[in-house]
Amino acid sequence: MSLVRRCSRTACGRPAVATLTYVYADSTAVLGPLATYAEPHCYDLCAEHSERLTAPRGWEVVRLSDGSAPSRPSGDDLEALANAVREAARPPERAAEPGGRGGPVAGETRRGHLRVLRSPDS
Repeated sequence: MSLVRRCSRTACGRPAVATLTYVYADSTAVLGPLATYAEPHCYDLCAEHSERLTAPRGWEVVRLSDGSAPSRPSGDDLEALANAVREAARPPERAAEPGGRGGPVAGETRRGHLRVLRSPDS
């Protein structure tokens, strides 16, 4: 007996990556991450068959993501990362006048690009 679960589709021997469950009362097909164990009224599908899944007319397909799969970074994520790298590489600013933007505030310790603020009680 194989430890890898296979796609439930006829003549497909690829490994299963998702589980399909029909909720007849709601006319819904739910496609989610591979269930921990095979159940008799659920269908295990490979990546190709899970992507091509369609439901009967009048039914809704709900696709659940498992959250463990790595998501592709969005443009905002990459821009935030680039800004953080630029900020970390920027040399510390020296304020020419007291209370300037780069000068330390009372109770503040500066370490590189991070600041440690002391709590008001201490």
